[in-house]
Amino acid sequence: MSDGKIKNSGELEFAVFCIENVAAKLGVNAERVYQAFTEKSDILNSYIVPEYEMLHTQSRAYIVDDLLTVMKERGVEV
Repeated sequence: MSDGKIKNSGELEFAVFCIENVAAKLGVNAERVYQAFTEKSDILNSYIVPEYEMLHTQSRAYIVDDLLTVMKERGVEV
């Protein structure tokens, strides 16, 4: 099981991909999504990084929709 820390460039690139694409879908600055994923919640380290192996094989639309669902479930807003 992952400890939630980014371990390699693949995970880092995927985290950036997630942040940028959620920002684009919501029409907000990527910095706001980053803050939502790290300061307002722990979505980056408790969900995106640990689930990297499964998530990075999915489509862009699936990943963005999945992350929006996680944000809603955790009451996180940008």
